[in-house]
Amino acid sequence: MSAPSTLSLYDSKRQQKLEFTPIVAGQVGIYVCGPTVQSEPHAGHLRSALVYDIFQNWMTALGYTVKLVRNVTDIDDKILDNAAAQGIDWKMLASNMHRAFDSAYSKIGIAAPAVEPLATQHIEGMQAIIASLIERGHAYQATDGSANVYFASASWPSYGELTNQKLADMEGGEDAAPGKKAAHDFALWKAHKPGEPESAAWPSPWGLGRPGWHIECSAMSCELLGEHFDIHGGGQDLQFPHHENEIAQ
Repeated sequence: MSAPSTLSLYDSKRQQKLEFTPIVAGQVGIYVCGPTVQSEPHAGHLRSALVYDIFQNWMTALGYTVKLVRNVTDIDDKILDNAAAQGIDWKMLASNMHRAFDSAYSKIGIAAPAVEPLATQHIEGMQAIIASLIERGHAYQATDGSANVYFASASWPSYGELTNQKLADMEGGEDAAPGKKAAHDFALWKAHKPGEPESAAWPSPWGLGRPGWHIECSAMSCELLGEHFDIHGGGQDLQFPHHENEIAQ
């Protein structure tokens, strides 16, 4: 079999089109940030999935062996909030909306990815990364004694490199939760709150809780594609803070 044809792709971090060279010759690993299954899919969700379906088909046609991983975020603040508002179990809402997404993909001809991991199936891997970040001085348990764990943004000098921002110039962080050392530090582990379903919390070295959004994708991508893979994609709206925080993690 002949070598795959050349291909150029726009690298959003370096902000230029570059000739694509896979890490392993002839093979391409792609991770795409998939949906948070909190409500029915809309056109934006389908557009993102369609883009990477085209990526997969085109690269396959060029002679590459492609492994496309598109995750499902099935535990998140919005899922819990929407389920409570509807008076149903959060797991039922997540499952129903997951089926709705799959149906929408199918109706417009988007193929299933090679792997579609659920965030709730990778809690152990998330905790392992968090523990490593704490050990290396990039994360800390909240100063108020809660089970919250935060990434220390100032510990990573390159923070903001994807979106060309400097930490000193950024506005306030993602929330004003107590126990943070700095406003821009972001949640790796969220302490279980009174009134939240007990089923939406897992034991951890820091206390009962659940993962932050950003750590979910870091764990799933590394577990399924390795620490170094070819393409990380998602909607443009995810560049900050989601993809920026993944790079830091």
